[in-house]
Amino acid sequence: MNKKESDSKITHLNCREIQAPIVSSLIKAFADKIGYDETIKVVKQVVREDAILSGKMLADKYGGNTLTELAKIVNEVWANDDAMKIKMIKEDETELSFNVTSCKYADLYEKLGIKELGSILSCCRDFFFMDGFNPEIKLKRTKTIMEGNKYCDFRYIKKG
Repeated sequence: MNKKESDSKITHLNCREIQAPIVSSLIKAFADKIGYDETIKVVKQVVREDAILSGKMLADKYGGNTLTELAKIVNEVWANDDAMKIKMIKEDETELSFNVTSCKYADLYEKLGIKELGSILSCCRDFFFMDGFNPEIKLKRTKTIMEGNKYCDFRYIKKG
């Protein structure tokens, strides 16, 4: 890829920034018509399906679905453009553990005035993503910046 092509590439964060205003407008309009709870139920299902597909596509693109490829995705896709600051805790064949200490995704949703949707549109994707990427790897996370914590605790563990 030449310099001009790389400059025009849309990062993962840019993609969310482009999508968020129209998606949040659609969510609010549907909530007015069919109710908030029913709308959120549909949104979660759509996000789930999209995240699973994304997991499959990135496993194909990165040529595998191990924790090694997942670590590359975390760094090259999700954290690209300094979207997340990561403190690595453990990285081997059975575990990928890190904390996110700064999250521009959370900053973006807050700036747009839709922080309440950030968890649904971004954070919950991480669990569903694994269903498409590799169902043998489970994510355990108990804290997110989006929900007001100081960091996000990502713990990916390979079964067996």
